Amino acid sequence: MTVPALVEEVRSEHAQARSQALHTLSKIGDRRAWPVITRALLCDSDDEVARSAWRAAVLLVPDDDVPELVAVLSTQLGRGGREMWLSLSRALVALGEVIEPTLRAAMTDPDPRVRAHAIATEKLLRDPDAGMAYAIEEAKRVVALGGTGEGE
Repeated sequence: MTVPALVEEVRSEHAQARSQALHTLSKIGDRRAWPVITRALLCDSDDEVARSAWRAAVLLVPDDDVPELVAVLSTQLGRGGREMWLSLSRALVALGEVIEPTLRAAMTDPDPRVRAHAIATEKLLRDPDAGMAYAIEEAKRVVALGGTGEGE
């Protein structure tokens, strides 16, 4: 009974309603809600909506749709500040090693923010205990030195 009402709220024109509905769907964990998590939500211009969509997506995505989800999430690399980076990195890392080829490709992106974010995410994937702050600073150093993070 609750999921259909939340699905309607995800389609709201109000960002706060979309964000809260996505957050609640992620807590409920009912995979029947997966179809409502669209590319538009994953790339929403409102940061809170996008972050909520990322969290919900990684919890609700069916196995067959994981590669497509990784592809969409990777378009958000480099977006925003530290909190956005951390949210996206956590979402990607939650998907597991399937993200590695996408991260390797992003490590050669012409945009230094995308490269740094990909490197930081890869470091977080390899060593979740290292912490995102360290991974971001290390990634920025690698990018500043002209590296890609592979073998460095």
